[in-house]
Amino acid sequence: MSDALLTLEIEKLVAGGLGLARDESGVVLVRGALPGEQVTARVRAGKGVRQGQTVEVLRRSPVRVDGPDLPTADLAHATYEAQLDFKRAFVQEALSRIAKVQHGVSPTVPSPEAWGYRNTAQYLVTPGGLAYRERRGSEPLVVRRDPLVMPQIQAVMDRIDPTLLDPATEVAFRASRLTGEVVAAVIGAGETRQYLRASDHLMEAGVVGVSLAQPAGKRFSAGVRLIAGESEIREQFGQVQVSVSATGFAQVNPQAAGLAYERAAELAGKGEHAVDLYGGAGAIGRHLAPNFRRVTVLDAAPEALARGRQDVAVSGESNVTFRSGDAARFSELGTDVIVVDPPRAGLEEGAREHINASTADRLVYVSCDPATWARDVGDLVRRGWKLADVIPHDFYPQTSHVEIVSVLNR
Repeated sequence: MSDALLTLEIEKLVAGGLGLARDESGVVLVRGALPGEQVTARVRAGKGVRQGQTVEVLRRSPVRVDGPDLPTADLAHATYEAQLDFKRAFVQEALSRIAKVQHGVSPTVPSPEAWGYRNTAQYLVTPGGLAYRERRGSEPLVVRRDPLVMPQIQAVMDRIDPTLLDPATEVAFRASRLTGEVVAAVIGAGETRQYLRASDHLMEAGVVGVSLAQPAGKRFSAGVRLIAGESEIREQFGQVQVSVSATGFAQVNPQAAGLAYERAAELAGKGEHAVDLYGGAGAIGRHLAPNFRRVTVLDAAPEALARGRQDVAVSGESNVTFRSGDAARFSELGTDVIVVDPPRAGLEEGAREHINASTADRLVYVSCDPATWARDVGDLVRRGWKLADVIPHDFYPQTSHVEIVSVLNR
């Protein structure tokens, strides 16, 4: 099946930052296009909804700008104000189409920084330089300057000779806005001694610690060992400080995430007992601590729970407890408020059952995926919960991703 060049009118933007157009054969979703534009697109023939790539813009949108060509930056061709409007519309669309709920959505809360905000990045090590992993069948894209990462990571990248990282196949960085420090992890098979040269080179380039992670299907699941220096650095998220590593999960935009966590705590209100499901290292749960007599943080990841316990030991929050467990099987008596920040797949059926059967009369739902959030909200509304505030937050400027902070009451 060959690609066709089509001239298309773009009606609107849909999730994933794709422009929706129609022709006599049906719907086409076009990457790199904006509403109101006429474009020439290279469209792949195939079953179902066809996908295309903008080749030429014949009629420009007034909000179009020239953005960098990065595989991750799928909205960088629109002004930042327009990006915030599109993200609000993605949430509104999911709410009406998937949840079947008619409800207002607040304006998107902008990220304090629209560029240079990412505190973490992972690149392929290629002879030509550090590169973005190939997407959609293209070659790895060597990246000299990455406008999305914090300047501290770019400064380290500027000093790296990729040939000295051998035998590593990838390298990951994590920077701290709080301290200015950067830690790195090299990813590759074998023993730590095989990576001593790579580790020395990274330390000379300015990182404060280097770890080795074995390649694995699920990111960093095959174990991580420290080669030199520090494995963790401190970072500020809203009102709390947490320890972060090059390989552990933490939000990539601490300033924007901090605003969302403060908002979640505000919506949670006050009470006796709050439970933070999928709570990780407790960044949200710890924001609840001043307003509740006790807070239980539940997560299935031992690494995150260990970091959380370590962080509260340092900060002295005595009313936060970390428990290992599955959100679909939690049964906690006497809960006033439940906070959830689940992975992209949303709440499992079992978790929704438990939330509904709990004593909680308020649910604060933080989500990174409008579609699964809307599915869960629709289900809870049909069970008798009432949706109140819905506030999109932008953690990932220049991309089509949007976070949602919302609250439901009995």
